[in-house]
Amino acid sequence: MKISGLNLDISWKDKKENFTKIVEGFKDVAADIYLLPEMFATGFCMEPAEIADRSGETLRWMQKFAREKNAAVCGSVSVEDAGNYYNRMYFVKPDGSWEKYDKRHLFSFSGEDKVYTAGKDRVVVNYKGFRILLQVCYDLRFPVFSRNNNDYDLALYLANWPEKRVTAWEHLLKARAIENLSGVFGLNRIGTDGNDLVYTESSHAFFADGTELSTKEGNIISAEFDLTELQDFRSHFRFLDDRDSFSINS
Repeated sequence: MKISGLNLDISWKDKKENFTKIVEGFKDVAADIYLLPEMFATGFCMEPAEIADRSGETLRWMQKFAREKNAAVCGSVSVEDAGNYYNRMYFVKPDGSWEKYDKRHLFSFSGEDKVYTAGKDRVVVNYKGFRILLQVCYDLRFPVFSRNNNDYDLALYLANWPEKRVTAWEHLLKARAIENLSGVFGLNRIGTDGNDLVYTESSHAFFADGTELSTKEGNIISAEFDLTELQDFRSHFRFLDDRDSFSINS
């Protein structure tokens, strides 16, 4: 399965401009899954009353994109739902069907927890034979929540992770792959946001042994994941059989 992500310089609070950038960026790219960074339509904004989707406009745009590309598209969006705001990750399939994951670990350092509501559910989607764990940015720092209980093959992390802390992002992505015997694809944004935070190109994809899989061409990062290869690796290195047992409280 081929996954391609766009290292997007997100235009601050400008959905129309970002949609245009995405279509143009992926114009000549063929993939099974297209990845977009956290809050790709607006930037990582703590003013949800101003920028949050209320009628599913960004979801409808993603459905249109998925149908036209005949592929899945995955990205995070600020949404209002039943009076609460969520940092919501959508996984949209070519037929327009979709699944959602609401970011569980809200970035208190920036005040995200003061304006957004944390999700409760851990979400794994099935697509083209792969079981795919959905994760957003700060979730990466919490390995218990993403612990592989033999229930996923690939983890997707979508982020707005600034340059000043990017070393943690890059090391933790590789660690999540190794400790969970899983493929990992982490897509970060680039450029400068409305708070003058700088984001450097730092997207990566890793195999279960920590090997870098990604190739880069311009602002496109791509990786091929082979489920048979992953299953063979797991059959030889059965480290998950020795994992600790625990439960997660909401």
